[in-house]
Amino acid sequence: MLVHFPLGLLGMAVVFDLAGLLVDKPALASAAYYMIAAGILSGGAAAIFGIVDWFGIPAGTRARAVATLHARGNVVVLILFAVSWWLRRSNPVDPSPPAILLALLGGVLSIVTGWLGGELVSRLAVSVDEGAHLNAPSSLRQDTISGRGGAEKS
Repeated sequence: MLVHFPLGLLGMAVVFDLAGLLVDKPALASAAYYMIAAGILSGGAAAIFGIVDWFGIPAGTRARAVATLHARGNVVVLILFAVSWWLRRSNPVDPSPPAILLALLGGVLSIVTGWLGGELVSRLAVSVDEGAHLNAPSSLRQDTISGRGGAEKS
């Protein structure tokens, strides 16, 4: 459940930034500034539990490779938003174009890392099922999509 907070906060910060550009409302930029701060803090808290989960995944499995990519991507997301927040600190109601661009890049990357997290939980059942299939194929594989790569049909 912890991942919903940083994803929601950071994602909405991007939405508020873009809305603020459209309607020229400084309060939206100010809200984005505080959402980024809260998103970074909650992302750090989520990372602690992610690290614990990562160490529980056997090396050499597809799940470990996906988890590593997910973790690295999320570190980059947090760095992008942290730099964006840092650039805003002197004037939270009027963020610079680089601050908005960094947040937008972080938001786009968080969509990818969020999908990877979903792949870990939904497809590979990491930390969900004791009998997790840690080498299940990607949900994007054609044979998986068409139904030929899943469980045996009866």
